[in-house]
Amino acid sequence: MRRLRRRRGREGAAAVEFALIAIPFFAMIFSILELGLIFVLDSVLETATMESGRLIRTGQAQAQGFDKARFKTELCNRMGLFASDCTDRATIDVQVIPQFAVRNLGNPIINGTANPNLTAYNGGGPNSLVLVRVWYAHPLITPFLTQSVSRMGNGKVFLTTATAFRNEAFPSPSPPGPSS
Repeated sequence: MRRLRRRRGREGAAAVEFALIAIPFFAMIFSILELGLIFVLDSVLETATMESGRLIRTGQAQAQGFDKARFKTELCNRMGLFASDCTDRATIDVQVIPQFAVRNLGNPIINGTANPNLTAYNGGGPNSLVLVRVWYAHPLITPFLTQSVSRMGNGKVFLTTATAFRNEAFPSPSPPGPSS
């Protein structure tokens, strides 16, 4: 009879213990999954930036008359799974630099938001040194990551990537001449 009473007293213990640890356990699991997604997004963003920058480096962007919007479209087309929200979340800056060791280029992130008015698009000409920078605002869902990763205070993490290169010696696009 005593054994029966002990068993009855412990029957719900596992359910109660699981209820106590379930919320922190699932929050940790979702945080790990979201952090993994951020790492994948960062890798995709870096690859898309390098591939899009290649269009400038080889002169294809200059020949096709790219501007900031067209370059952003090309970048977003290379984002694969993340392409749907890319145009709203990405901020690009393409500029010619005098040397590779340039300091104080400016930051378009002010008070947790990207200001595209502080960016430019200049792909340069043949043999120009070009710097391509991209910022991507990704919203966070998991409260734990929102508090620890988001330094902007708005529940977003800003991923940034940059690539610098010297343009190839491509032929300069000739300006349109008078028609005959």
